[in-house]
Amino acid sequence: MSVTILKGTIVSAPALGKLEITENGYLVARDGRIEGVYPVLPEQYAGAFVEDFGSDLILQTFADLHLHAPQYPMLGMGMDLPLLDWLNAYAFPTEARFADPDYARAVYRRLARELIAGGTTRVCMFSSLHRPATVILMEELERAGITGYVGKVNMDRNALPGVLEETAEESIRETLQWLEESAAFRHVKPMLTPRFIPSCSDEVLSFLGKLAAERDLPIQSHLSENQAEMEWVRQLHPDCKQYWEAYAKFGLWNSRTVMAHCVWSDARERQAMHDAGVTAVHCADSNQNICSGTAPVRVMLQEGVQVALGSDIAGGDHLNMFDVVASSIRASKARRMLDNWQTDFLTVPEGWYLGTSAGAAFFGEAPGFAPGNPLHAMVVADDALPQPHPLTPAERLERCVYLRQQGAVRAVWSAGEKVYTAE
Repeated sequence: MSVTILKGTIVSAPALGKLEITENGYLVARDGRIEGVYPVLPEQYAGAFVEDFGSDLILQTFADLHLHAPQYPMLGMGMDLPLLDWLNAYAFPTEARFADPDYARAVYRRLARELIAGGTTRVCMFSSLHRPATVILMEELERAGITGYVGKVNMDRNALPGVLEETAEESIRETLQWLEESAAFRHVKPMLTPRFIPSCSDEVLSFLGKLAAERDLPIQSHLSENQAEMEWVRQLHPDCKQYWEAYAKFGLWNSRTVMAHCVWSDARERQAMHDAGVTAVHCADSNQNICSGTAPVRVMLQEGVQVALGSDIAGGDHLNMFDVVASSIRASKARRMLDNWQTDFLTVPEGWYLGTSAGAAFFGEAPGFAPGNPLHAMVVADDALPQPHPLTPAERLERCVYLRQQGAVRAVWSAGEKVYTAE
C-alpha cells in the first residue's frame, strides 16, 4: 500500500459556483486514489511522510477537452482569417508536416511537457490524420503523465489535395490499425475523431458510427462553430435540419460524445445535447480569435447541458488552462452584453469548476477532491505576488486565474503519481 499526503491550503470545486476550502489541511490518497481532505491528519496516518507545502494552494488539475496537438507549432498565428479560410491557409499545411515521425516526436514531447508543467493532466485531443504520428503523440503524453483520449483524425474529403488528404479506404484501414496499436497504452486511450462533417464522407462516418457501437469508443468532433460551416453542412446533408443530426444519423451522438464550440447551437440543438448526454466544450479564445462568435454558456448550464472547457489550440492562443478559465469568464461577460444584460456572466468559482470538475466528469470522476477519485492535484505558489491585504483562499485562487507568478506550479500529480516538480 502506498500513501500520499499533501499539506497546504486545499481548494476544490465540488459543485458549479462553489469552493470547498481547507486551510492548513491534508489531502490523503492511498494507492493513487483519494481517501479524503482533513483539517487534522487522521491518527491512522501518524508517522507517515507528509509533503508540507506551507500555505501554498493545493488545487485540482485541469481537464482540457478540446485541443489540436499538431497545431501546437502555430500557436499564436493565423488569427486574421475566419474558420474555413484559416483551416486551408494555416492549420492544414501545419498538420501536413506530421507525416514526418521525427518532427512529430520533437513537437509532441515539448507539448506534453508544457501541458504537465501548466497543471493539465487530462485531455481529449485531436492528432492529425497520420497514424504513426498519432501513436507517437500517445507515447509522449503517457510518458509525461497525461491521461485521457487521443484521436487519429478522419478526413477523406474537403481537405487540402496534395498536402493533407486521405481516401476513405485509407482512413478506414489506418483507423483500424491505429486501434490495434493503441491497446499498448495504459492511461491514454483512443477516441474516434471525424474532424467535422464536411471533412468526412458518408462511408467514413458510417464506419465510425458502427465502430463506436461495436467497441464502445468515445467520439469527438466540432459542432455549430461558424455560420458558414453550418451552411456547408446543410448543403452536404439536406436531409438534416440541424448540424447535430448529421452526427446522430451515423450513430455518433451519445453520452460518450464530446462536441467542441456549439457557438450557434439553438434551443433545439441544445435540447438534443441534453437528451443524449453529449458534452459541449466551450473554447472561448478560439471562438473570438477566428470570429466565430460567443457561445451561450450560461443558457447551456441552465438547461442542463454538460459543459466543459477546451484550449482549442491553435485557434485558441493559450495552452495554459488558467488562461482558458479567465478567457471563458471574459467571454461570458461579452455574452451578457450581447444579451442586453439578461444573462449572468460566469464567476471565478464557476469558471474554475468548468475547467476542472466538469471536464473530469467525462472521465467518470465525481466533482472536487471526492473520495475514490484518482489523485489529480497541483501545488500552486503565489507568495511572490504583491498583496493589497491578507487574501482569502478564494481571492488567492482568483488572482492565480488572472495573474500568476513565474513558476507558480510547483508540483503535479496525475492518476495518483507525482509527474512534475518545478526546478
